[in-house]
Parts: sequence; structure tokens; C-alpha cells
Amino acid sequence: MTGKLYGVGLGPGDPDLLTLKAARLIGAARVVAYPALAGGDSFARAIAADLIGPNTREIVMDVPMSVARAPAQAAYDRGADEIAAVLDAGEDVVCLCEGDPFFYGSFMYVFARLADRYEVEVVPGVTSISACAARAGQPLVARNERLTVLPGPLPEPELRDRIAGAEAVAIMKVGRHMAKLRGVFDALGLLDRAVYVARVGLPDEVVCPLADAPETAPYFSMILMNKGEDPWL
Repeated sequence: MTGKLYGVGLGPGDPDLLTLKAARLIGAARVVAYPALAGGDSFARAIAADLIGPNTREIVMDVPMSVARAPAQAAYDRGADEIAAVLDAGEDVVCLCEGDPFFYGSFMYVFARLADRYEVEVVPGVTSISACAARAGQPLVARNERLTVLPGPLPEPELRDRIAGAEAVAIMKVGRHMAKLRGVFDALGLLDRAVYVARVGLPDEVVCPLADAPETAPYFSMILMNKGEDPWL
């Protein structure tokens, strides 16, 4: 009998946003796996730190932050091989993932490598979009509105066209693209309708109008915008 792999969503950073199921699985795990910045700490582990037992084996996937795909793919290859060895020995593995595993989540890369050979259960987590909207006090969509989710690294012309044609927008992965994104919203006359949220739920959280946002932004930041006139009223 092989072990079972759990892909567990941790939410955006606040440990209080872990689901009961996620907390139960992590607390009972004999083996946990998680991504970490190559040579650095793991944000995923930091979220779940109080739940990981002192005798729990930890599999660390050192993933480099690089535009090139090959180094990260190699890191997930190595991590999947190590997880597979544990599963083949009959042990379950709980793989930790910030946010939700299947919404820009790192677990999807492990899933793609192992799901055809092992039993896998995905435990959803609170998405950063939901958390940012809650902290900003800004409903995302209402009635028949459509929400457009865009990654910040997209080229400026594509961002401009998609934002111009959208009813409500969430921009992920703002980071080093802040100047470009602020310029797009300003050019479209939407700067005053956009909200900036960074490191939601953490001690250094920032929530402010996009016009007042700092010049530089962390990777874990987001822009929310709704063109409607309070459609939820």
C-alpha cells in the first residue's frame, strides 16, 4: 500500500485563516513538504509553523525565483521524487501551499508529477483575492458582473486592453511591475477606483488607494478595481 498525498491550502498568510481540515492534517502529519526560496525561508512553513510537530520529517523544495522555467521545474522534479519515495514506503505526505493549491498555487506542479501514480487529495484554501477584498472592504463582484484576474507581468498593451474591457479586476503579482500598472490605471482614468493591498493579514499589511501606494511593491501584493457604482446596494 502506498501513502496518500495531500495538497493543503494555507490561505494568504494569517494562520487564523487556515481551515479546520488543513490544521488537522498538518497537526497529524508525519511528513510535510513545502516550497522555499532557494537559499531562503519558506513562507508556507511559516504560516503552518505552530502546527508542525517536533518529530515531523520535512521535505524542502528549494525553488529559485527566476524568469526561466527550467530551474524551478528541476526543483519540483527533485521534490516530487523525494515525496514519491515516502509515498512508496507507505507514508502519507502533507504538501503545504500558500493560498489555494489550484489558484496560482505551487502545489499544482507537484500534482502534475504525481497524480497519475498516487492517491491525491486537494484541500482548498482561502485565496489572496478573497482576503484582500475583505481587508479593503471592497466587494469583488455583484449580480451579473464578471471578475477578470490578471498577472502583473503581462505586457502593458495587453493589460490596458483587458482592464479597459473589464467590469471588475484583480491584478496579482504586482511586485516590480507597480510603475507600469499604476500608469495603465491612470491612463484609463481608473486610478481613483483602484485599491492596493500588500502582504494581507500580516503585521506589515498595507491597504490604500492605488494613487497613494508606494513606488515599490512586494511580490505578495494586489490591485483591486470595480467600475460599478456600488452595484451591491
